[in-house]
Parts: sequence; C-alpha cells; structure tokens
Amino acid sequence: MKEINTPILYKAKCKPFLRWTGSKNWLIKDGLTKYLPNNFNNYHECFLGGGSVFFSIDKNGEAYLYDINNDLIETYIEIRDNVELLIKTLKLLKNTEEEFYRIRKARTNKSHTKAAKFIYLNKCSFNGIYRVNSKGIYNVPYGKRKNVDIVSEDNLRLVSKALQNVTIKAIDFKETLENIKKDDLVFLDPPYTIAHENNGFIEYNQKLFSWDDQERLRDFIQAINNKGAYFILTNASHHSILDLYKGMGKIFIKSRYSQVGGRNKTRGMYNELIICNTI
Repeated sequence: MKEINTPILYKAKCKPFLRWTGSKNWLIKDGLTKYLPNNFNNYHECFLGGGSVFFSIDKNGEAYLYDINNDLIETYIEIRDNVELLIKTLKLLKNTEEEFYRIRKARTNKSHTKAAKFIYLNKCSFNGIYRVNSKGIYNVPYGKRKNVDIVSEDNLRLVSKALQNVTIKAIDFKETLENIKKDDLVFLDPPYTIAHENNGFIEYNQKLFSWDDQERLRDFIQAINNKGAYFILTNASHHSILDLYKGMGKIFIKSRYSQVGGRNKTRGMYNELIICNTI
C-alpha cells in the first residue's frame, strides 16, 4: 500500500463518488464551516464512508482517511493510484438487472476490477446501501434506477487529484490515535447504534458498531481532547448519547430530512447531534 505524507498543495473541487447511507451532505449544506476551528494542522477522518466532509473543506496540512471497510478503502486507494484504468473498466459495465446480479456474484482479485465492482454496485443498488451477509458477501438488491452515471469520469479524476498525497488505511479508529497531534482536526461520523430519539437499537448497525464501540469512541475522543487536538463528532440525538458525552464539548441538535429507508415509515425529519470542541 502506498503511503505518502507530504503537505497537500492542491484541493480539487470534486463531489463524493459514492451514494452513501448516512452521508453528511446535509451537514455541509447546513453550514459545516461554522463548526470548524479557525486554523488547524492535519486532518483525520476515522469513519470515511462517502467522504463528503473530506471533499468539502480546504486543508493545508496532511490528511489521513480511515475506515474498517476494506473494500471501501481499497476503492479509494485505486482511485488515488490508478484512476484511468478504473475509468476504462467502469465504462464496460451496463446498468441492467441481469448485469447487476452477474457482477454482484462475480469474484475478482484485481484491484481495479474490485474497485469498479464496488462503485458499480453502489450506484446501481437499492438506496446505495452497503450490506453484507454473515459470510461477508454483498447482498443488496438491484435498485431499478434508469438514469445512472456509472462512470462520472470527470469527477473521478478530480477525486483522484484530491486524494494525492493522502494516507488511506483500513483500520479501527482507535489505531489512528498515534498519528493525531496537537491542533489537528478529527472528524468522526460513526455508524449510529441508537435509533434517533427512540429507545431501541438499530438492528443492523448494532452488529457493526455496538454500544461497547460507542464507549470506546468516547474514550478515544477524550484522548483527542487530552492531546490538544480538535474534534467534530456526529451521532444520533438520543438521551444515552447525550449522557455519554456530557461535559466533553459543545453539543448542538440539528434537524434533517432522511430518505434512507425503503418504506415511508422510515423516512422523515430526524434530529442529529453535533458534538465538538472547536468553537
């Protein structure tokens, strides 16, 4: 895996290349800049996902992007290091139901075809959900959307430029602590363990990110604080999260509209928390 740790001198104006459940595009539109510190050194993002926050802010120092989803991270690395071959591979794929299930079933060991498969399934699947079964096999159904730009080649080239000189790794958030220094900025958008303002756990995400993980994350953020670094955390608006982070920074409650669910009862207005020590 290539790692380059030199200052970022070029920030491409690009958009996220994935449809990602839990995307923070709403936060960017709402005004992410008001939560940013006036100045910061290096940038760290521990739950990368679709990367909307990384792509939206200007950075002068080094950048470090992390996620435990190995397929996701390998896709980012391939865009950074081999974007033209990836684009060429994506151009061969068609948005049909037959093609979707053929590609979903296919196995490949080549980096560029694995990345192309990841992007294709993300764009053509139902609601852009990333879900695997107990064997680690992607099992989201076909999305039946007619107008899908599978390639988005101009944007992919801009994404590739934005990722140059960026360290990208598939690791747990706690393993990133040693790289975080005083006056760095850390953005954290973990999977939401608790349903918004309800009493129950989110059935799927609690398997990905349990309450024990939430407590580990709280301790991790305390360690960030102790280093004199900045953090911005998003999480579900729930009394248990409020109790967990009491006294650890300023807490803001923001309302947003969610279209994640496949049924109307799972869509609507939700409150989310923004917890930070930046302002």
